[in-house]
Amino acid sequence: MPNIGPMIAASAKLGLGYAERLLKDIPAEKYARFAKVQDTVVESNHPAFIYGHLGLYASRIIAELGCDASAYSPSAEYEKIFSKDAVCVDDPDNSIYPAMDDVNHHLFTNYQAAIAALEQAEDAVFQQQNPNEAMREKFATIGAMHGFYVGGHFMMHMGQMSAWRRVAGLGPA
Repeated sequence: MPNIGPMIAASAKLGLGYAERLLKDIPAEKYARFAKVQDTVVESNHPAFIYGHLGLYASRIIAELGCDASAYSPSAEYEKIFSKDAVCVDDPDNSIYPAMDDVNHHLFTNYQAAIAALEQAEDAVFQQQNPNEAMREKFATIGAMHGFYVGGHFMMHMGQMSAWRRVAGLGPA
């Protein structure tokens, strides 16, 4: 019976629950907008960018665990606007980022599939060398990499989301 995957998946479940709570009371028209304090615009990642960016990682997790990720792989355009190299921009007329429901659906559906893949993967898979050469020095194994993706990386962006909520006047979730 696998042991490592369910331990990693526990962090993913916690993060996904927090991501869901942080969406409370966010109107669609603010989803892809920088937050403002009076007349000052705060150029920090907004919900559309945060949730879209995080949605990219689930398919990587699924594929690197040896499962078929084709149903969860983002389009080239989605990858381009949400990649680690993309810059979050204010989208007042909703012409840059996909709709709120689409981005959220992508994140939650894909992460549920990633959680299932984590829980079912054999321990030996997590001990394999990280295939991501750029990150291998920091995270030598698949287990270390995916622990970061669903733990530290995910929650770092949830911290951005929590701060965005407060600046936008929505308070804590």
